[in-house]
Parts: sequence; structure tokens; C-alpha cells
Amino acid sequence: MLGFPDNSIDFRLLQPEEIWLEAEDFAQAKQMCNQMNGAAHLQWQNYLQVLALLAFEQWLNTHIPDKPVTRDNSAINYLQIGDFKVYLIATEHLLDEVVNLPQYVVDNPSEAAHFYVVLEVLEEAEEVIVRGFLRYDELVNYCSRVNLQLRDGCYQLPLSLFDAEPNHLLYYCRFLEPTAIPIPVASTEENLRESFQKTRTKLSQWLQGVVDESWLAIDALLNPQANLAFSTRNIDQSLKRGKLINLGLQLGNGTIALLVTITQESEEKLAIIIQVHPTGMERFLPPDIHLSLLSKAGKNLQTVTSRNEDNYIQLKPFKGEVGKRFSVEVSLGDASVREDFEL
Repeated sequence: MLGFPDNSIDFRLLQPEEIWLEAEDFAQAKQMCNQMNGAAHLQWQNYLQVLALLAFEQWLNTHIPDKPVTRDNSAINYLQIGDFKVYLIATEHLLDEVVNLPQYVVDNPSEAAHFYVVLEVLEEAEEVIVRGFLRYDELVNYCSRVNLQLRDGCYQLPLSLFDAEPNHLLYYCRFLEPTAIPIPVASTEENLRESFQKTRTKLSQWLQGVVDESWLAIDALLNPQANLAFSTRNIDQSLKRGKLINLGLQLGNGTIALLVTITQESEEKLAIIIQVHPTGMERFLPPDIHLSLLSKAGKNLQTVTSRNEDNYIQLKPFKGEVGKRFSVEVSLGDASVREDFEL
């Protein structure tokens, strides 16, 4: 494996890599953002993300012109450098020296990348600064040693974990084979079955106090003033948890919340309510979000679709015996997220 020896030089004390933005970059970023169907509070972050994408793409084409650099047409966070997949983390500032990395780009095999690059976007100064990058294998090793906590669906990583010398990234892309940094691939039926087993949420365990950390308390996800409908229609005996759902470019790289309420009907039977809500200060869901209930075999049992000014959507409540399996799918356009459950 290619690597770089430790030495006494702290690269963060050196002049950072600066990429200057041109007028056409701002114009293109505005045009791309106008085409996104995103919530209002996400527009600024999308704008920064596109500026970071354009700047870093320009920097790569200048420094390694022999390597093809291509965009992912379905997301503004990814670039492909040859056979390497790169996830871009755009931020307005790094005053607290902490990098927020969405959980799904680490834990979801289809979203994982070989490299994660932190880009600080100084819009008024018309520049983007490359703050560092992290290899996937180094990220996994770090996660195995440290009990990372999730906050708003993101892992919080110290900036010091990232390699501050971008020339190292260029070196890897030139001389390293992508297989040297293996990333998960769920491409076979066996891998998909194993992934399903690992990620299936067992709802009966919630009643025993065993809840995966990705399922958050409702008040951590929703603005109570904007989402009164949920809190006023649930009885005290119910247990409620929510999870952020990211539909990528279709939702402007923003999130909505999948909410699950379970109630113990009897020793062997649970009652279930499934809803989708907007997050943050948004009062309404974007139109045409589909929420579907699927059987264990994948048969569509019911679907509801959001309309203009729906503040939430909900499947018809249903009941089942402990051990029964089902799935819930949330989709918008060509993007979809599926969650698998067992009662």
C-alpha cells in the first residue's frame, strides 16, 4: 500500500491550497441550483456545494489532466477521478475544527467513496480552500477505534483526521489502484441478503429499550411549531422514533423524516403508524413524494403521495404479530430509500 511517512511538519501550518472562483462559476452554480427541487432552507448549502464541485473539478483538471474527471449526474456531492469515487464535503467555515459527514455516505454501500474531501467555500472572497481528504479505509479504521456519535444524521469527525496535503490525493489517484482502498459493494444476491439482515430494524426491541442510534427522538428531528400534527394524535403508550431520509438531488440533497410509531396491542401483536414529515423549519413536504408499504416479498400493499401543502403523509395504520417482516419505501422521481423492518 502506498503511504506517506510521518514527519515533524504540520501541513496545516503551510499555505493552504486555494482555488479561485470565476464569474462563470457563480452563474453556473445559480443555474444548477435553480433546477433543483429542494427545500428553501437547503438552497444556500446546495449553492455552496455546487461552487465546491466546480472549483475542485477545475483544480483536478489542472493538476492531473491525464486522469478523466466526471460528475455524478444524480448528485452534486460526487466526482469520479478515473476509477476513484470522491465525495465532496462543502462547508462555509471550519471554526470548530469538526467535519460533519452524513451517515449514509459511510454506511450505505452504494454511497461510500474512496476519498472524502473537505472544501471550505468562501463565497464573498470568491475562493474555495482544500482543507483535507480522508481515505475510506482510514475512516473505517478510525470508526473501529472510536465510538462515533451521530448528530442530525451525521458523523462528527475531527479535521485533524484529514490529510491536509492535497498533493497526496493527486499521488494516490496517479499511482494507486482503486482495489487498494476497498469500498463496500452490494452487487450480488448474497451481499444484498447479508445487508438486509444487518440493516433490518426490529421494532419489538424498541419496547425493550433497544433502539439503533440512527432512529432519533421526534423532537430531535421536527420543529414542534411546524409539525403539530404528529404530536397531537399519538397516545402516551406509543413509542415514536424518526430517521432522516436523503433523496439526493431530487430533494436538493436535503432530508425529510420517516417517522414510526409502535404500540403494544397484546403480548404478540404490535400496531404500527408510518409517516413522512418535513424537517427543520419547513412546514410542507415537496409534492409527489411517495410513501409505500411493501410485503416481505416486495409486493406493494399501499402507497400515499404528497400533494401541494401537505404537512405530512401517512400510511393506513396496520397491525402484525411479532416476527412479521415488511419494508417501507420513500421515493421522489428516480430516487428512493427503502427501510426494512421486523416486528
